[in-house]
Order: sequence, then structure tokens, then C-alpha cells
Amino acid sequence: MFKEKKEAKIAGKQAEKSTEKKTPKSELTRQRIYQTAMRMFRKKGFDETTMREIATDAEMALGAAYYYFPSKEAIVLAYYEEMQTEHEKRYAAWIENEGRKANLRSRLGFIFHSKLDILENDRKLMGALLRYAGTPDHPLSFFGPGTKDIRLRSIAILDEALKDEELPADMATLVPLALWSLQMGTLLFLLHDNSAAQKKTRRLINLALDQTIRLLAVIRFPLMKPVRTHITGMLRELELIEA
Repeated sequence: MFKEKKEAKIAGKQAEKSTEKKTPKSELTRQRIYQTAMRMFRKKGFDETTMREIATDAEMALGAAYYYFPSKEAIVLAYYEEMQTEHEKRYAAWIENEGRKANLRSRLGFIFHSKLDILENDRKLMGALLRYAGTPDHPLSFFGPGTKDIRLRSIAILDEALKDEELPADMATLVPLALWSLQMGTLLFLLHDNSAAQKKTRRLINLALDQTIRLLAVIRFPLMKPVRTHITGMLRELELIEA
């Protein structure tokens, strides 16, 4: 372990000094390392796989693997990025082809279920990574600064789905964040769902979104503004949303 960390440090310094620009060949090499690592993470486990094993399986020197990915965590961050990009593409294509006239319930349903479609075969890997959620400073924490950009992009899809709903101004920040939290909750449920084709998780999503639509209809009423103000103020005080 110490030797591997030492080699990683050396490789990192070499990478900083390098002025090599990305080329088709270098991108192919990066993809080979990434795909090899993801295959091993899924088969062997994240903790059980080392960078040395990834480099060996990809048929390259350890230093070369570290040049493209300074750590296993960097590979997982690339995985987060890939999954988020795929989700954005699927939603954009659906909106373009059939979703422009869809109601809010249909838009949210597509967002939640397509996310599940993308991740449902990675439950083992997700389970290994979820433990970092309780360590906000860890680079792989879903709630930490290391994944902030991915988190904001995920919330942005939900925000886009809500853009034609004419929500009160004080709900514009609160609702997308609440929906993202709901989505994270359904993914946590997915890890424990052993039903065929994860039917329980699908059912949970549908029931939760049905209730969400009803709740949004109620919370829009002017009489509910003090409640919304209180909740928004509380979240801002706890720095869960921006002031």
C-alpha cells in the first residue's frame, strides 16, 4: 500500500509537469483505463480493487494509469459524470420527441424512472459508495463539495421540468431541491429492493410522485405562504440552500 501511494505521488508530479494535450490516442487510453476499472469495480468491488490491478488488467504501466486517474476516487467521479451526462441526454431526447406537451407528473416520472434505468445494474457499486454520504468532506460523498457540480446538474434537470409551472418565487429553489432529495431516497431504497426488475422501487417512485403533485397543488395556495417562508428560512439558516 505504501509503495503504491509513493508511486502515485511520483506519477502525480509527472502529470503536473507534462504539457501533453489530449489527442484521440490519449482519450482512447483514458477510456481503456476507465472501462477496465469499472468492469473490475462491478465484478470484484471498489474497495477490493487496486490501481495496480487496474493498470495490469489494462496492460499498461502503473504510472501511466495514474497519469490519467490519480486515484480510484477520480475514476468514480468520472463514472458520476458519465451517468449524469447520460441522464441529461435521455431527458433532452425525450422532451424533444414526445415530452414537450407532457404534464409535470409525466416529466418527473420520466426523470425518476430513466435515472433508475441507468443505475439499476450498478446496485452493488452504489452500495459500496453510499457509505461516503455520511462523510461530507470525502470526494465521493453525494452531498459533499467534490460532487457539487454533478449535484447541481441533477437538480437542474428537475428545475427544467418545473419551468412552466408558474410556482411562487419562494418555491423556485425549494421544490427542485426537495425533488432531488426524493430521488436520492428512491435510489437508497433501490439498494435494498430484491423484487423482480425492482418493481417495488418503481412503485415507490410512482406513489411518491403522485403525492408530490397533490402536495404542490396545495402548497401553492396563498394561505400556505407562511409555511413556505418558514421552511425556506429554516433551510437557509442551516445552509442547505443559498441565502
